[in-house]
Amino acid sequence: MKFHPALFASGIRSIIRNENNMTGTHIYSTMKKCERGNMEYGKKIKKGIMLELLTFVILAGGAVWTKSYEQADIAANGKDFIKWVDFNVSYDALCLAYEMDVASLDQPVHLNWIELLAYAGAKCGGEFKESALKEIKAAGEKLTEEKVSMAQLAKDLKYYGYYLEAYSAVLDGYVGEYEVQNGASFEKCYGLKAFSPIAKTFDYRDYDDFGVARSFGYKRQHLGHDMMGQIGTPIIAVESGYVEALGWNRYGGWRIGIRSHDKKRYYYYAHLRQNYPYAEWLKEGAQVTAGDVIGYMGHTGYSDTENVNNIDEVHLHFGIQLIFDESQKDGNTEIWINPYNLVRFLRKNQSEVNKVEGTKEWKRVREIKTEDIKKGR
Repeated sequence: MKFHPALFASGIRSIIRNENNMTGTHIYSTMKKCERGNMEYGKKIKKGIMLELLTFVILAGGAVWTKSYEQADIAANGKDFIKWVDFNVSYDALCLAYEMDVASLDQPVHLNWIELLAYAGAKCGGEFKESALKEIKAAGEKLTEEKVSMAQLAKDLKYYGYYLEAYSAVLDGYVGEYEVQNGASFEKCYGLKAFSPIAKTFDYRDYDDFGVARSFGYKRQHLGHDMMGQIGTPIIAVESGYVEALGWNRYGGWRIGIRSHDKKRYYYYAHLRQNYPYAEWLKEGAQVTAGDVIGYMGHTGYSDTENVNNIDEVHLHFGIQLIFDESQKDGNTEIWINPYNLVRFLRKNQSEVNKVEGTKEWKRVREIKTEDIKKGR
């Protein structure tokens, strides 16, 4: 029996009109039939709602899955700038691609580590498990033995362009030619020219904490990487650039924001030492060189009042923001990547420092020169 509200109301009106000609039993019987119809209709309505909700969830899930590929499609076809990046490149993949790049420097075919990673990303959907390592090795063999170009190798990979642009935005300033101080002269080198954010010989501990919950001020995700250590541990500029932000932030305490010379990367160093957070020469707009001592570890922050230690554990909060368009610098469209595997990788190159006697300062032992430094200055 299909129930309809209008028919139910009509039935009631009929009962009322004929009540003088109906017994109480007839009225009761008619009402029960209407109630049973109402219950059956209600059940069908509930089933319909549940079916619609299930359909919505499936479609919403599909929309989320599709959106990540829409971003890749946009970048691959040059329609717009990239809106989001999930940097899931593993430590092992970073090491493998880097070693292949450096080892092939003087060979007929010099492999580019970012291109190798982008190829594996496009082949494996951005996930870097064992299969991605095999793809990196296979690509290297084809490029060197068959003498094909990466453009030829990746021509059928729709999203290769996206991964190349995204991974270049992360890694462009990390590997290349540089000169390192050797006594009174400088020696030309090739390799890793970016540095760990923690100075050499200073211990720290960490784990992958990107995305965990934070609640001070408002509920949010942790968009960085915490490195726990001792108060006063020298903090190092990962890459050359210029100081874009310096001073107090209610969340990060004393903090430094450094922008790479190509403006694609913004490095955020927070919770620096109370009373003496920065290297004495540092100021907003100053040029920094990769490997410079820029500040000192502490536990300031979580306070509207400046110079307050409200963080329970001494640590450096280290963050990396990607910027494909200036509209992404501040606001709801910011792109922060998980730097955990990068930090592990950068431990291969830690800046050696010495204490400046009679001060709280530390200085790097050896200077470096790179092309991006010259262009930035």
